[in-house]
Amino acid sequence: MISQSATPTNPGFVPPGAKDFQFPPIWGDSIYLTKPVILIGLSVVIISSFLLAATRNKAVVPGRLQFAGEGVYTLVRNTLGRDVIGPEYLKFVPLLFSIFCFILVNNIFGIVPLIQFPTMSHIGFPVAVMIFSYVTYHYIGVEKHGLVKYLKDICFMPGIPKPVYLILTPVEILTYFVTRPLTLSLRLFANMFAGHLLLLVFAFGGEYLISSGLIMKVLGVFSFGMAVGLSFFELGIQCLQAYIFTLLSALYIAGALAEGH
Repeated sequence: MISQSATPTNPGFVPPGAKDFQFPPIWGDSIYLTKPVILIGLSVVIISSFLLAATRNKAVVPGRLQFAGEGVYTLVRNTLGRDVIGPEYLKFVPLLFSIFCFILVNNIFGIVPLIQFPTMSHIGFPVAVMIFSYVTYHYIGVEKHGLVKYLKDICFMPGIPKPVYLILTPVEILTYFVTRPLTLSLRLFANMFAGHLLLLVFAFGGEYLISSGLIMKVLGVFSFGMAVGLSFFELGIQCLQAYIFTLLSALYIAGALAEGH
């Protein structure tokens, strides 16, 4: 989208793109000192501090922090643990709770003033979280059923006519070992990337329009208003994506535990 009045010296509006998701090192040339990496570390500090504060003075009648902490934990334990995994859910609650909180905080960074960058819009971070889920549910399946039976149940689903295995077996192998991890990480990444890019378009577009003529200034105010409205919409998406990622992880764990998974 280039302004009609663009010239070699005035290129007009330059739309945001993938370049706006790349950050140089804050200090030196270390890749561990970029904004996304620092935000990952900050999210761990925030989550740890909140949980320590919420559980420091436990009471029968909880205070605000304890109530908030218990609310999140209860949501994960009951809705994503007990109702999805079943009787063996308790030992997986710490993993699910950690995944949910970690993704949620890093997603919400995208609408926090001065930070305004969802770290899950960098593909490496969703992939890293996915690896924990991926390794966990395969390990659980092998531990419970044995390697041979686990792989046999994946490749040869019981009760299926043998000729169907020619088509079904490759599909099941791709589903368990390729499609599931790819979709788990790419869904989170794509939503955070697209949502942040959309906010950048309206924010940068509003800034550009306000610096133009009178009519453009009015449109610029509208563009900024859209950016604010989309921020609230994006908050819902950020929470939903954290929930979906954790829910799918719970479903995959439940499938690995099930007989004839």
